[in-house]
Order: sequence, then structure tokens, then C-alpha cells
Amino acid sequence: MVVGVAGLAWGEWLNWRWSRVLVGDREGGSVAVVVLGYRNPQETANPINRWRVRAGIRSVVDREARETRVVFSGGAAAGQGATEAQLMADYAKAVLGFDGRVVLEDRSATTWENITNVIPELEDVDRIKVVSQPAHALKARAYLRRQRPDLAGKLVRANDYRPGEWPAVKPLLALYGLWSLRGLSADERKVAPGFGRLRQGASKVRSAPWTLESLRSMVGQSSTRTDS
Repeated sequence: MVVGVAGLAWGEWLNWRWSRVLVGDREGGSVAVVVLGYRNPQETANPINRWRVRAGIRSVVDREARETRVVFSGGAAAGQGATEAQLMADYAKAVLGFDGRVVLEDRSATTWENITNVIPELEDVDRIKVVSQPAHALKARAYLRRQRPDLAGKLVRANDYRPGEWPAVKPLLALYGLWSLRGLSADERKVAPGFGRLRQGASKVRSAPWTLESLRSMVGQSSTRTDS
């Protein structure tokens, strides 16, 4: 039990930390929210893409909504008609009722291509939010930093990490994230100095009441959630 609780807390902390790497606290009105697609061979958005869309929409702050564009990025899987970008946009509009500005980038097959192909939508905005699971979003931010370091200075946090969301899955995401981020340099894994009260936030995560009962409660809440 103790090992299980420690594993859940470790997964929570690592995903929390990744969400705060290679981002700053830049101010400005116009925002591009880039939602990265996941392979989706079926005709409707799969659970991972539905979650990413929800995280992208909740990253649109009310006071910024009029100057925000949501860029759905992802091409079509082999033998698939609709692209990941189109399926995510359809879900955002038809199911979530999102009526803001949407841009489709529907040619990408890799994370590197996601970033390459969305760059034209990032040139004229003040801030950039990249949305995916935390490790994947960090990889995409690192790729933007490699391709266009001038635009990487516009990166700010998206709302794709929430404590207690998918707690039973986060240790698995953490393990996969460690593997998928192995190609990043030490500098690309480093939290920017002075960013967003990181130490204060870290102490809160470490001191949170990660008891067996609280984690069981979060797992139960996560398992009973349904898409709407």
C-alpha cells in the first residue's frame, strides 16, 4: 500500500513538474492554444483526443477569448479519412459547444511536424500554450525552442495539468514520459529561473495529504467521470 501511494504521488509530482518546464510568465493579449493530436483511426475523436480538446478549451481564459485562436494539429492515420485535427475540432464544436476561433493544421504525422506546421499561426501572437499530456507537451515546447527560439520566448503554461485528474494513470504517464523525453538535453528539462513560484508550488505538492484514502477517492472520482 505504501509503495502504491508513493507511486501515485511520484506520478502526480513528475507530471506537475513537466507542465512547468520551458514556459514563462509573459504577458500579452493574443494567444495561440496548440492542441496536439493523437493517432485516431476511428471516425470520432478517441478518449485521448477528447481529453486533449477539453484541456485545450479550458486553457482559453475568458478575458483572452476574443484574441485567442485554438490550433488543432494532426494529420490522418494510414487508411483514415478524417484528420486528427478535424476530429478534435468537431468534438470541440459539436460536443463542447466551443464557438471561438479554430484553425486546423492537418498535415502532421509526428510531434516535430506538429511544431513545424503550426509556426505560421504563432508568428503574430503574444503568447503560446501547447496542450497535451505534460511530457508530450514538454517535448513539443523543446522542439519549438530548437526550431524557432524566438517564438519559444512566448511559451506560457496551458491548463493541461490538474492535480487529482487521472491519478491512477499518471504513474504510467510518468514512466512513458521519462522514456519519451530521453532525447532532450539537460537544459531543455530545466525549469526557468524565477518562473511562477515553482518552489512554493513544489512544496505544496510534496506536502499534500497523499494518504491512501485521499488517493483512493481521487481514483474513484476519475473512474466515474464521463465525457460530455
